[in-house]
Amino acid sequence: MSAVPSQPEAIALASDHAGAHLKATLVAELERLGFRPLDLGTDAATPADYPDMADRLAAALADGRARRGVLVCGSGIGISIAANRHRHVRAALCHDVTGARLCREHNDANVLALGERLIGAEVAKECLATFLSTEFAGGRHAPRVAKLG
Repeated sequence: MSAVPSQPEAIALASDHAGAHLKATLVAELERLGFRPLDLGTDAATPADYPDMADRLAAALADGRARRGVLVCGSGIGISIAANRHRHVRAALCHDVTGARLCREHNDANVLALGERLIGAEVAKECLATFLSTEFAGGRHAPRVAKLG
C-alpha cells in the first residue's frame, strides 16, 4: 500500500497595492521552496487598504486555511499594526534575516510583515526563507508568548 502524499503547507499572503509587486515575487518564491501560496490579493492595479488586507489574512489563519502568513505594504508598518489587532496573529515587521530568525525563535511570530519600499526582493526572499525554516525556541520565551494571546 502506498502512502498518500501530503499536501504542501499553505502560506497565506496579502498586500495592499503598494506591496503587490513584492508579494508576487514572494508567491513565486514560496512555490520554489515547496509551499502552497494562498494569495489573498491584491494586485498592483487594484487599490486596496492595508487594514482590509490584514483582516483577510487574519481570517485565513482563524479558519485554518493557513497557519502562517506574509503581509506586505509600502513600509510594512501599517499592515503589521492592522494585523496585530487580531489576538491570534503575531505579526513581526522584519528588515533583515536576523529579525526574521528572532521573531520566530523568541516570539513565535506566525506572520512576517515586509515593506516593499524599504527592502529589496532578495532580502525579502531571505527573510521569508528564514522565517519559514526557524522554529520557536520555547523555554523561557513560552510564558511571554502565552501572555500575547
